[in-house]
This record gives sequence, C-alpha cells and structure tokens, in this order.
Amino acid sequence: MNSNKAGFLFIILLWAGCFWGWTQESKPLVEVLTQLEASYSCTFNYAEQTIQDISVEAPNPNLSLAESVDFLANETGLIFEILENNFISIQKNTGLVLCGYILDKDTFEPLESATVQAEGASVVTDQKGYFSIKVRHSGVTVKIRYLGYRSLQRSYYNFKTSVCDAIYLVPEAEELTQVILSNYLVKGIDKLNTGEFQLNTDRFGLLPGLIEPDVLQAVQSFPGIQSINETVSNLNIRGGTHDQNLILWDDIKMYKTGHFFGLISAFNPQITQKVSLRKNGTPSEYSDGVSGTISMQTEEDVNGQLNGNIGVNLIDASGFVDVPLGEKSSIQVAGRKSISDVWKTPTYEEYFKRISQDTEVSQNSESVANTDQTFDFYDVSFRWLYEISETDRLRLNFILMDNALTFDENAVVSGVQTSRQSSVSQNNLAAGLFYEREWSDRFATIFQIYNSDYKLRAINANLLLTQRFLQENKVSETGTRIKGSYRLDDRWTGHVGYQLIETKVTNLDDVDLPLFRSLISEVVRSHSGFAQGDFLSRDGYTSIQVGFRYNYLDKFKKSLYEPRFTLNQRFANYFNVELLGEIKHQVASQIINFQNDFLGVEKRRWQLANDQDIPVMESKQVELGLHYSQKGWLLSAEGYYKMVEGITTQSQGFQDQYEFVKSAGDYEVYGLDFLFRKRFKGANLWMSYSYMDNTYTFENLQVDSFPSNLDITHAVNGGLGYTYKNFEVSTGIHWRTGKPTTEPVAGDEVLNDAINYAPSNTERLEDYMRWDASAMYRFKLKKTQWELGVSVWNLLDKNNEINRYYRVDALNDAQQFRQTSLGITTNASIRCYF
Repeated sequence: MNSNKAGFLFIILLWAGCFWGWTQESKPLVEVLTQLEASYSCTFNYAEQTIQDISVEAPNPNLSLAESVDFLANETGLIFEILENNFISIQKNTGLVLCGYILDKDTFEPLESATVQAEGASVVTDQKGYFSIKVRHSGVTVKIRYLGYRSLQRSYYNFKTSVCDAIYLVPEAEELTQVILSNYLVKGIDKLNTGEFQLNTDRFGLLPGLIEPDVLQAVQSFPGIQSINETVSNLNIRGGTHDQNLILWDDIKMYKTGHFFGLISAFNPQITQKVSLRKNGTPSEYSDGVSGTISMQTEEDVNGQLNGNIGVNLIDASGFVDVPLGEKSSIQVAGRKSISDVWKTPTYEEYFKRISQDTEVSQNSESVANTDQTFDFYDVSFRWLYEISETDRLRLNFILMDNALTFDENAVVSGVQTSRQSSVSQNNLAAGLFYEREWSDRFATIFQIYNSDYKLRAINANLLLTQRFLQENKVSETGTRIKGSYRLDDRWTGHVGYQLIETKVTNLDDVDLPLFRSLISEVVRSHSGFAQGDFLSRDGYTSIQVGFRYNYLDKFKKSLYEPRFTLNQRFANYFNVELLGEIKHQVASQIINFQNDFLGVEKRRWQLANDQDIPVMESKQVELGLHYSQKGWLLSAEGYYKMVEGITTQSQGFQDQYEFVKSAGDYEVYGLDFLFRKRFKGANLWMSYSYMDNTYTFENLQVDSFPSNLDITHAVNGGLGYTYKNFEVSTGIHWRTGKPTTEPVAGDEVLNDAINYAPSNTERLEDYMRWDASAMYRFKLKKTQWELGVSVWNLLDKNNEINRYYRVDALNDAQQFRQTSLGITTNASIRCYF
C-alpha cells in the first residue's frame, strides 16, 4: 500500500470512529442488559428501581463480557459485580461524593474538560471547571489531569464534603521555573523566569490568519522574529538565518521544518503538547542553534482513556489517536496528508503559485512547456509511552515527513514530440528512545539516543540538451545524551551530563550528458560535557540559572567553551528584570551554490564546517529585559546585542555582485523588542514593536560593513481577539520595513555583459503590510466536541514584494525579476474530538 492510500485510510478510519461515537443511539438500560444476556449467556440481578429511567449506548459487540460490564459501569455510575456462573449484580452507588472547581493557578480561569479519576470512575469538568465524582470509600485517591498542566493527586481527606472548593493546577514546566508573564500574546503563551517562552497547544488562543496552532507560524507574532519570505522554513530570530535555529521534536534534531516547501509547519499540531522558544539564555544541555531554539514536546503521561481527533481544511486532512494499553502504557499516532490529489482547492492553488514563483516549475525556456504539475505532502508520528514502574519511564518516538513535486517537460526535439518528468522531493525520518529514572526524591537521570535522516533530491530533465541532472543533499545525525539532576533542597538543583553527536552530510551532483559525477561526504563528531545550577528563592522572587558547556570537535582537534546564564528578579510585586547571556557554536549550515539548484524550489543545501574557508559558527548574545504585569496589563521591553562569527556569503542568499563570491565573515545586531498587551472581559488586545540594526562584515569584500540581507529596521505586529461563549474571533496586522536590496547603477546597468551593481544593500523594497483575520466556533454533539474555523490571509490582497533581483537578458539589458507574497488566501476547517 502506497503512502497516499495509507494516509487516506488512516484518516477515514478516524472519521468513522468520530461519527460512530456521534451517531450511536441511547437505549433503555434494561434492553441493553437483555441483549448482553443473550450474547454472553449471563444473568443480571438488580432491583427494578435501580435501573429505572437509565438509558445508555450499547457496548461495542467486539468487547468481552468483562469489558462490556466496565463500559456500562462507567456510563451509568452503577456498581456492577461479576459473580460465579456469569451472574452479575447491579447496585446503586451509595458511595461518597467529592466535588470542586479546577482553575489555572496563574490566571484563575476555569479549566474545562479536565479529567478527574478515582478507582475506575471518571468525569470531566464543565465550562466553569466544576466536577462531581462518586467514590466508594474514604481511602480513595483522586487524580486530576489536564493537558499542559501538572497532574495532581489528592486523597479523600484533602476534600471538604460540605463545600466545593477551588483546586488549582500549575502549568507544566520544569522544576524551579515559574510563569512571570501569563498569556503573553494570547491564551496559552507564557514567559517563564528562565527566559523562555512556553506555548501550550491544547489551550492555545486564536491568532490572526490561523485556524490551527501552527507553532512555526505563531512564533512570527513575537517581537524580534520574522520570516523574510513569509515561510516557516525561513524563520529569522533576531536577524539570523533559519539554519541557525535549533529545531527539536521530543529532543530529536530536525533538519526539515516545513510542508509545501515552507508555507506551513511540518509538525502536526495535534500531537504536539507544548513548545519552548528561547531567543537567549539557552540551558547548557543544548548545542547548536546560534540564533535560537524551538523545542516541541509531546504528552509525557500515559493516558488512561481512548481519545483522539480528526479534521480537514482546504490544504490537508489530519488525525490523532491516543490508545491506552493497560494502566502503564499507551500509544499515540498522528497523521496528516494533503488533499490535492482529491481536490485542488483555491487555497492549494494560491500556495502552489507562491512556491513555484521564479522556478523551473512555473517557467521554462520558450520552446519547452511544463504540464501535469502535481504536489503532495504527508507526515506520520508515532509514540509509545511505558511506565515501567513508579520510578522508571520509557518513551519511543518516530516521525516521518515528506514533500514531493513532479511535472512533465514537453518539447519537440529533432521533429519528435518528447516528454520527460522532472521532480523534487524533501523528507525527514527520525526516531528516538528516551529513558528516565527517579532514583530518589532528590536524584533523577535521563538517557536518550536518536537518529535523524534528511534528504533533498531533485531530477531536472533538460529536453533540449537531452540531459538528466540529479542532485541530492543528505544529512544523517546520531546523538546520545545522558544527564543527572540532583535537588539539594527546595531552592537549589544541579544538573550534569554528557552528549555525543555525529553528523554526516553528503552532496551529490550527477549529470548523464556529458558524464559528470561529484559525491562528497563529510563527518563531524562532537563530544560535550555540561553542567548547570538552578536557584529559586523561597519567596519565588529571585531565579538564577548558571551553566557551562565544554565541546570538543575531534575532526578539528578544537575545544569550545560556552558559558550560559539567566537571572530574573521580581520587585515591587508587579515588575521583573532579567539578564540573559550565552555563547554557542554550530557546525552545520545551509548554503546556496546556484539559484536554480533543486529546480529553484528549495535551493538551500546543508554543509558541514571544515574550519578553513567554512568556519565553525560561534555566537555571543546578551540581553536585558524589564517586564510589568498587573490586572490584565502587560508591558515588556528587551534590549539585546548579538554577534555571530563564521558565516559565509553562500549561506546568506546574495543575488547581487556577491552571489558567486566565497568569503567568511560575521554579522552584528543591536536590537530592541517591545510588547504591550491588555486583557478585557472576553477581549485581548496586543501590539509589539521591534527595532534592529543588523550589519555584515566579510573578510574578502571591498567594503568594511554593510546592512545584512535580513536587516528589518522596524517591525510592528498587532492583534485584537474576542471570545463570546463558544465563538472566538481574531484580527491583526503585520507591518515591517522592506528588506535591503541592491540596484544596478542608473544609466549604466550593464557593464562587460554583467549587471553593474551599486553598493550592496543600499536600497530597500517597499514596506511589507498584511492584514489577517480568523474565526472559530466550538460546540458539542453528544460525546464529541467540534470546531469550525475560517481564516483569511492578506485580507486586503496587498501585493507585497519580498524579493527583487536582476539578470542580463538577450538584448544585453538588465531584466528585473520580482517575487511577491501570498495574495488573499482563505482557509476553512472542521475538526471532531472524541
């Protein structure tokens, strides 16, 4: 079975499960019992008034007798007891009743659909966070669970039987961390005292232009983060290129981040529980990512109940299911696939037009016609959780993501109509094993091993030259990490560990006529030891993390020393001041050899440093921030300095006089990030502003320094969201100054058959502006929950220019080429939770 059929079969099965749960009719319990007696040759004993006026859905006929009895007990709240000879007694539950209101500790907002369990009984909270559960005796322990929060266990004696008290759940975070700014932009985004931002996808608020919690789209609303070309595969954190970001999925490094060659995130949001974003002050256990770190984490706890969801929008269909395997184990499976082979929606057409701009897919030579363009993407994620014991936990991860684009090139060659297929594909396959053990209340260890394989492959069929050009770029990385954490007391925790990473990059260029083949493979192995101390004062006002990482690159016999620190101090109750700093390095980067590599669709290829003309990148950052939060008001200001050494001209994407120049250098950034947010009753208003001065310095170029290709001097993002009952709407703008560009010398554009450029990056494109809007409606149908969403991207259909360059045409004139952003693009979705 091919991937397309398998993907659609998975999605169809999930839809069937959702609709099966929705359409099942309730029957009087007495009828259901009569059916079970006939099916299982059993006898139910009960008083008539015990089951009077009770209706339930019939159990699945594939269940065993015991499973059917458990199902009825959970559905009715009655006590079923299986006796000898298949006699089953039914009694009313005359046990004790416990109740309460589950609230967020930081915001005091009620947590709807939190799970409350006690000895087989299970209920969920309502819109007010209220629950009521029957327990059989006073020795019971009640477990309260809610995605994105720490699970809580309470004994019977912690409840008051005369009143329903408030019970507060703490947002899940590492020990000795606290939320200092809750709901940073919208609900579900918090800033911690460690300097990181945490996004909880299960309680994520609606952002303008989005109808799903696409994390890599969402972070572009943060001050200091943009995408110069409007894609998630080119995130620019404080003036850095995308390859300078460390992207982790369950602590596995990923080299591919986007579907549709960067227009949407390649990580299924249905299986991702929380995301950590760090722009500075990275913990010492992390390597790479000289610009920033984005770490995605999935559910850590074994789930005791079957749940899942299935949805479709105008781009793809996706689903997720969490299946318990007893009390100590569960598996999670998520899948997503484009629907273009079934229906090429208007949204798909806009996306395809955007990615094929100025590539061989959309334009070829005058005598060659392109036909039958097809595009497909899918991703599959699998996780197995196993609680070996109360102190031992095991996790197995697997993820596969793939993009494939094909088209036919047609031409008349020597009087014969000829057709050959060209294609480009990009995929990432990764797997990891994670083992955690708590040796005592104070000491715990983790062990991890992973492998991540990336492959970019293109076949360019040149009909006029009867030539086939094959290109491949492969990355294979294996990593292992061991870490020990010791808690000295309620204020101090220490961490120490070792990490080994081996990265292999292979580049292939293969031409059949004339025969040419270049295959280059390089390997870099790094050994790292790290240590860190965390401190949190008893009043929670002072937080300090100080770490150090030692790295040894055996290929270069090079040692690198990297201190890291964060300091956060609360004062006057509502203010926080923070100081962050770090030194990091990176051995892998993406370069562009030629703009038409890989058909021009994904022209970047990974390469490893050689510590000569391709140096090891090293970064230094320091940041000072001041934050204020009280009664719905939030004000935040951050100033920073950043220096990254060891970049190359090939990694920066020049399309001017430096396009084919090879030189090493650095970039230096001074910046300010501001955020204002105000929460009203049912409404949320926010606006951010970023200032940046980002300059290049290269060793072998004639000028000392000049503006970076990513120098966005001013950027403003703003949004307004409103929630009324089950309806949520959000709208907002994105505005920034145009990116730097290089123009030909006026009146002397072409010199010696080449473009005669003015000094690099002395001009700018027009300002970029986009207005987006989204709306979501949520409702319940029996045992299922539904979401209906609609979004509009670029509501004003503004023709934003995102790139401009020049080439010499056949008349020896300078021909201008422009790349523009997505036009007005609508999307709609429907999702069912069961």
